[in-house]
Amino acid sequence: MAVHLDHLMIPSKSSEAAARTLAEILGVTWAPAKVGPFIAVHVNDSLTIDFDEWTDEFPKGHYCFRVSELEFQVILARLVASGIAYRSLPHGPNDYQVNTSLGSLIVYWDEPDGHVWELLTQSYARDSGKQTGQTQSAA
Repeated sequence: MAVHLDHLMIPSKSSEAAARTLAEILGVTWAPAKVGPFIAVHVNDSLTIDFDEWTDEFPKGHYCFRVSELEFQVILARLVASGIAYRSLPHGPNDYQVNTSLGSLIVYWDEPDGHVWELLTQSYARDSGKQTGQTQSAA
């Protein structure tokens, strides 16, 4: 049997705001989940992200989306148009650069609840790629 990730629960201070923002950036739909008090982002036909509203502190996560180069450029343009700061490294200052050091286009941005979102065009988790330390401006 093949194993497929079906959905994730991500804690947030405002589940609707978090879902709406992510859905707008990715260009996908969002709505209240069919089960539970969650707000769902329908990433694709096989993955849903359910935002769960928490009043207590929660650990911050890192979530990565792999897309085509064309989709990368469209999503990056949405980040820029929305005024959302981004960077070329998982942590550190927002340098408004695209990382190309692993043979992929990569950007990171912070979600208002402190989670880190990553967007890339090639999975470095499955392929070591070249490490050249290159970045490029997207503006």
